[in-house]
Amino acid sequence: MPTLGKTLITLVAVATSTGCFMADWNETHIYNPAWPPHAKFHNGQTMSMGLLLGLATMWYLYAPVKLPIPTSRKVGAGEKGNDGIWHAVQRDVELANLQTVGLLGALYWVTQASAYLYPGSGAFDSDPGVDGRDHWVQAKLDTVLLTMLSVGWWLERKRIRTA
Repeated sequence: MPTLGKTLITLVAVATSTGCFMADWNETHIYNPAWPPHAKFHNGQTMSMGLLLGLATMWYLYAPVKLPIPTSRKVGAGEKGNDGIWHAVQRDVELANLQTVGLLGALYWVTQASAYLYPGSGAFDSDPGVDGRDHWVQAKLDTVLLTMLSVGWWLERKRIRTA
């Protein structure tokens, strides 16, 4: 059963992989006749990047740690075991993988948040007759998902370090 930390990170990874398609595979984005081909090209690039970042996040989160030497073996009489060393090596590899998970899991959302800083950018195109949309909705989503990722990362780090 996955831990709470892994569950939070997995939810962020699934949102990263699928959210961009749910938001952009429609008439406002990829099927928008007003968008020139180059804009659609970059929209496709963004959707594919989200898919791959989410999948890579889950790969590093769930891929088993394989060490070149078994982590446990029978110790003969008078022989000191190396299990403590290999446990430490496995822990260090798991922590390194978790660092990668944190980076991959955050990239899409950090870059989306940075889009607000570009001249002339906006969360939505102007749409006559449609008022009242929250133009900070994507920044709020970024904040929620990055918080979930951070809490999940912290919980997993704590679990690995105390195992």
